Amino acid sequence: MKAMKKLLCMLLAGVMVFSCFGCGGSEEAENANVQENVTTEESDAEEATIHEDAGTGTHVIVDHLGIEVEVPYEVNRIAVGNILPLPSVLTVFFDSAEKIVGMSPNSMSAAENGLLGELYPEILDVETAFMNGTDVNLEELMKLEPDIVIYSASQPEQGEQLRNAGFAAVALSVNKWEYNAIETLNQWIALLSEIFPDNDKTEIVAKKSDEIYNLVQERVADIPEEERERVFFLFKYTDTSMQTSGSKFFGQFWADAIGAVNVAEEITMDNQVDANMEQVYAWNPTTIFITNFTAAQPEDLYNNSIGNYDWSAIDAVQNEKVYKMPLGMYRSYTPGADTPVTLLWFAKTTYPELFEDIDIIQETKDYYQEVFGVELTDEQAASIFAPDADAGAGF
Repeated sequence: MKAMKKLLCMLLAGVMVFSCFGCGGSEEAENANVQENVTTEESDAEEATIHEDAGTGTHVIVDHLGIEVEVPYEVNRIAVGNILPLPSVLTVFFDSAEKIVGMSPNSMSAAENGLLGELYPEILDVETAFMNGTDVNLEELMKLEPDIVIYSASQPEQGEQLRNAGFAAVALSVNKWEYNAIETLNQWIALLSEIFPDNDKTEIVAKKSDEIYNLVQERVADIPEEERERVFFLFKYTDTSMQTSGSKFFGQFWADAIGAVNVAEEITMDNQVDANMEQVYAWNPTTIFITNFTAAQPEDLYNNSIGNYDWSAIDAVQNEKVYKMPLGMYRSYTPGADTPVTLLWFAKTTYPELFEDIDIIQETKDYYQEVFGVELTDEQAASIFAPDADAGAGF
C-alpha cells in the first residue's frame, strides 16, 4: 500500500490545492469561498450510514458530498486541510489533540494565541509544513501517514485527487446549511460521530446548541424593529482595505440570531466582501464586532490608528460599542466548539439589559463541562473574551 501511494503521489506531481476555510478572500489561504457546485443528492447525505465490515476493521460513512467513504474503525492519525476550525473541534471532541498529525498554519496561529494551546499543548507540535498557503504537498502528506484526511466539500475534485492517491478522504461542508453556525456545528459533530461511533456526541451537542439558541430567540423576539441594534462586522481591516459580511456569510446568521440588523445585508455576494468608509457612514452602525481574522482592536477604531480611516462620526464609535469577538478554541466568527457560547456572548453584548442575569463566564464553564467534559478555570473562561491581537496572525 505504501509503495502504491508513493507511486501515485509521484504521478500526481506531488502537489495539490486544498480548499480553504478561514473565511477570507478566494485568493488567500484563509478563504471561505465555499459555494458548492455539487449535483449529488444532498438529501441522502444529511445522515451518514454505517456499514460494518468485520473482516477489514472498516466501515463506510457518507460524507457531506454524498460520497461513501471507507474509513477504519481505529483512526489514530488525522490530517486536516485548510478547514481552519476543524482541528480545534476534533481536539475538544476527543478531549485530546493526539490524533491530529497535520493542519494548516492558520489553524496553528489560533491555537498558539487562544485557549486551545494552553489546554492541549500537544497540538502545538502538529505538523504544518506540508501546507504552503492553500497548496498541499502530497509527498509530505504521505509522510504523515494519516488514516483519514478531511477536506472541504466545496472542492470535490480535490477529494478525487486524495482518493486517487490512496487516502481515505472525507468531505466536510461549511455552507451547506446557509452559514447557520449552530446547525453547521451540529452537522460536523454528527459526521464525526459517524466516523468515530465510540465517541458519539451528536445528541448532547445538538441539545445544548438548541437550548442556548432557543433561550436567545425567546428574549429577542419582541424587540421592535426600530429598536434593533444595527451591527457591522469588521471581518478584516488593514491600512488599505476592509471587509465585512453581506447576507451570504456568517455575519448574517449572527445578526439574525440575536435579533439585530446586519447593516451590510444589502450586499448579496457570497463570503466576505469589500466595504469602504462611505458605505459605513451611510449604514452608521450602532454596534461593531471585530473578528479575529484581523489584528485590529476596538481602540484602533476609537483612535483612528489604522490607515486614513475616520470612524469618529459612527454611532458605535461615539458610544464605545465596538467589540472584539471571542477566541476560545478557535476564531469564534466561524462554526466551532465555541459556537453556542459565542451566540450567548453576542446576545448579551448587544442587548445587555435582556441578558443581565447571564454570567457568561459561568455559562462557558458549564457548557464545556456538560458537553465535552472539559473543566475550565474562571481565568481560562475569561481569557476567551479577551483575545490578543496576535490571533489575527497569518491574515
